[in-house]
Amino acid sequence: MATDLPVLKATDFASDQDIRWCPGCGDYSILAQMKKILPTLGVPREQTVFISGIGCSSRFPYYMNTYGIHSIHGRAPAFATGLKCTRPDLSVWVITGDGDSLSIGGNHFLHLMRRNVDLNIILFNNSIYGLTKGQYSPTSPMGKITKSTPMGSLDFPLNPISVALAAEATFVARSVDSNIQHLGEMLTRAAAHKGTSFVEVYQNCNVFNDGVWDYAKEKAVRGQNTIELEHGKPLVFDDGKQGVRLIGFQPEIVSLDKTATDDLLFHDEKAESPALAYLLSRMRYPAFPEPIGVFRCVERESYETQMADQIDLAQKKKGIGDLNSLFNSGDTWTVV
Repeated sequence: MATDLPVLKATDFASDQDIRWCPGCGDYSILAQMKKILPTLGVPREQTVFISGIGCSSRFPYYMNTYGIHSIHGRAPAFATGLKCTRPDLSVWVITGDGDSLSIGGNHFLHLMRRNVDLNIILFNNSIYGLTKGQYSPTSPMGKITKSTPMGSLDFPLNPISVALAAEATFVARSVDSNIQHLGEMLTRAAAHKGTSFVEVYQNCNVFNDGVWDYAKEKAVRGQNTIELEHGKPLVFDDGKQGVRLIGFQPEIVSLDKTATDDLLFHDEKAESPALAYLLSRMRYPAFPEPIGVFRCVERESYETQMADQIDLAQKKKGIGDLNSLFNSGDTWTVV
């Protein structure tokens, strides 16, 4: 981190570009919270890079007064990996959507997380294709009627948190666009993590999928329908009236006037095995309240650090090297 930096404000991270999202879109909230937390990180704007693919979310780099790359559909993780490996001093953010990252970009998304490159992925999940005007996406529920599925989608939806955990991501979290304090905390924690951090944000598309996350967004009901995960604390929700315990490997909702707190499931984001975090990722509304917060936060050496170590070792053993000499070494032949 740089020292003796000028004091920055949220407005210092705002670009001069007109924001071209639909009025009322949840993207505005995510943008506002990102601008709010960046000045607290101590990273200068010229060392901050936002990289996106294609989609409504992928306009994000234009609206940040930092460096940015608006890349190819689904390929932002590849661009980000290359950049971080060659410039490990940079703070790199991948901005993506449920369609961009989980369909055409699915393979890049998986391998970025398993490699544990030290960067941040923020996935805007609105469970629809917004930019191309309302087709079903990889996170749309079965039976979803859209322009591309007039009789209802037949595809079983992907769960982004489960996918990230299956790929052994070292930091996995979820938040909601309208829960601004919580969202800011998740972005801050993601930035502080050494390794790949993944944050899914429930984001409302008020034009093509309005209200899809109302159960987790509306203040009147979100307390009954979500659980805020806290490390080392029991899973309690509904203003402390209800909790979750395990019966074997199955979660069960219990009333706290009949069950002792010590009998509840306690959250452990530091567990080396992702098994507990995966179990939590399968708790979905309406059968269960959905967890928000940090599912997993463990330490593992980052990819670019290991790569740099290998390069240093190779140079110590064989010298700096010369590309032309390498091309003409070993088994070579001349074609006539």
